[in-house]
Amino acid sequence: MQNLQRLLEIMTALRHPETGCPWDNKQTFKTIVPYTLEEAYEVADTIERGDMRELKDELGDLLFQVVFYAQMAKEQGLFDFSDVVDAINDKLTRRHPHVFADAKFDTEQAVHDNWEKTKSAERDAQSNAEKVSILHGVAKSLPALKRAQKLQKRAARVGFDWPAAEPVLAKLKEEMDELQEAMKSHDEVAVFEETGDLIFTCVNLARHLQVDSEEALRQCNHKFERRFRFIETQLLQQGKKIEQCAAEELEALWNKSKLDSDVH
Repeated sequence: MQNLQRLLEIMTALRHPETGCPWDNKQTFKTIVPYTLEEAYEVADTIERGDMRELKDELGDLLFQVVFYAQMAKEQGLFDFSDVVDAINDKLTRRHPHVFADAKFDTEQAVHDNWEKTKSAERDAQSNAEKVSILHGVAKSLPALKRAQKLQKRAARVGFDWPAAEPVLAKLKEEMDELQEAMKSHDEVAVFEETGDLIFTCVNLARHLQVDSEEALRQCNHKFERRFRFIETQLLQQGKKIEQCAAEELEALWNKSKLDSDVH
C-alpha cells in the first residue's frame, strides 16, 4: 500500500538525526506511552459519541503511535514495522484455526476456550521456568479496573475463584464491614487499603455477572455527567448557583434528572 509506505517514510524523516523534528527525535519508548494511551482513549470516545468522521482521524493518530514505536525499534536494530505486521498476522491465523485451518468448534464458547488455551500455550513458550506465573503478562499499565478484571480471570483459570456471584456478594458485605471498622479507627492506611479491597471485590462481582467493570464505570461516568449537567441547567434557568442550594433541593433535582435527562 503506497499510502502506508508514505507514512513510514514520513516517520523516518521525522526521526532523521540532522533534518528531522527535534521533538520527535528526543522521544523514547517510555516517553511516547502517555500519548499512546491518550490516543486509545480518544478512539474510544469518538466511538461512544458515534462520530465516525472523527474516528477516522483518531485511528490515524493511533496508527502513527505504532509506526513511531516501530521506527525507534528499527533504529535500535530490534525490529521494524514489517515485523510487527508479520507478528500480528501469525498470531491471528494461529488463534483462529476454525477460519484458517481445519479446526471445528460448535459454539462461540468453544471458540473462546480455544483462544484462551492458545494464549496460555504462547505465554508458556515465551516464559522460562523461573518466571512462569499464571498472572505473567497482565500489563501493569492497564487501567486499574481492567487490570483487576484480567488478574481475576487469570486466577480463575486454575480454580482460584468463587463458584457464582452470590458468595461474592457476601464477600462484598464483609469488605464493607471492614471499611467501616477502619473508618471508625481513623486509620488512614487501613481506610486506603480497605477501600481498594472493596473496589477489587466489586470488580469480581461484575465479572461473575458477565459485566465489564471498566465499561460499566465509563457508562456510569457518562450518566453522572448527564444528570449533573441537567441540574446545572435547571438552576441556571432559575438564576441560582449550585453551591447556594440546600442539600434537599439538590436531591430533588437529582431525582428529577433521573426522569428527564435519561430519556434525552
